[in-house]
Amino acid sequence: MTHGRKSAAGEFTVGLVQMACSPMLPRNHETAEAGIRDAVSRGAQVVCLQELFATPYFCQREDDASFDLAEEIPGPLTTRFARLARALDVVLIVPLFERRAAGLYHNSAVVIDASGDLLGIYRKVHVPDDPQFLEKFYFAPGDLGYRVFETRHARIGVLICWDQWYPEAARLTALRGAEAIFYPTAIGWTGDAAPSAEGLAERDAWITVQRGHAIANGVYVAVVNRVGVESSAAGVLRFWGESFVCDPGGRVIARAAGEAPRVLVARCSRATLERQRRAWPFLRDRRIDTYAPITRRYIDAPLQEASPEG
Repeated sequence: MTHGRKSAAGEFTVGLVQMACSPMLPRNHETAEAGIRDAVSRGAQVVCLQELFATPYFCQREDDASFDLAEEIPGPLTTRFARLARALDVVLIVPLFERRAAGLYHNSAVVIDASGDLLGIYRKVHVPDDPQFLEKFYFAPGDLGYRVFETRHARIGVLICWDQWYPEAARLTALRGAEAIFYPTAIGWTGDAAPSAEGLAERDAWITVQRGHAIANGVYVAVVNRVGVESSAAGVLRFWGESFVCDPGGRVIARAAGEAPRVLVARCSRATLERQRRAWPFLRDRRIDTYAPITRRYIDAPLQEASPEG
């Protein structure tokens, strides 16, 4: 493939690799590479893998041995996918369990340009601690802020899973100039029974909030979630998949409906982004002079003095 290929004027194409993960780590690497090659064969120029794609979701329980799954950056995983990015002339978003130092680990994603160069790292800022999602045991909160990467094919931001519920993260990424925000994800239901009405509502909320980020910020949003049932001593997780891409108006333009492995490809138009922001100029009308309290944890109402009795 010829190097230096540029995006068609005003367009870029994204790919998402929705996959089930095996305890056999090399198999996960091979599945991811096959998915990337599939996406590129269908025109993808920026391809994102799912959160912690290289391993089963080990955060279901606290186990010191799981720290052995982490690797440094650069390391074997980033080296492998940097070679692939260069060979295919594709930008890759590669999430991984990062070993930063002894006893210091992050849930991270590396952005690799189409040249094979590592452009930088995003470290997950919002780290959950829920039953079978015990991430605080493993990951320190990210300390690199919300970043945007100028790649060969598009200007992109990356956030990870639990970050997707926070409008502040999406806003700050958009304010740095992102044309698209990618959310590599590992979310699903606990237990292997069919989802309840409440579970289905949770999945719908997950889709809705991310479509809202696209609308409020006038950006493309691309979400890639894992699939499959993964068991541990802690129980069972059933990942619901449903990866999707939506445009700056929140319209879903590609979706991997259901819980099966799938490679998703969607074309993104900068003209669409421009039209949306002209029609709904939310960035223009922001009242930044009124937002200072957003940096507080909570705004407590002043205590009222009790009326004297009698």
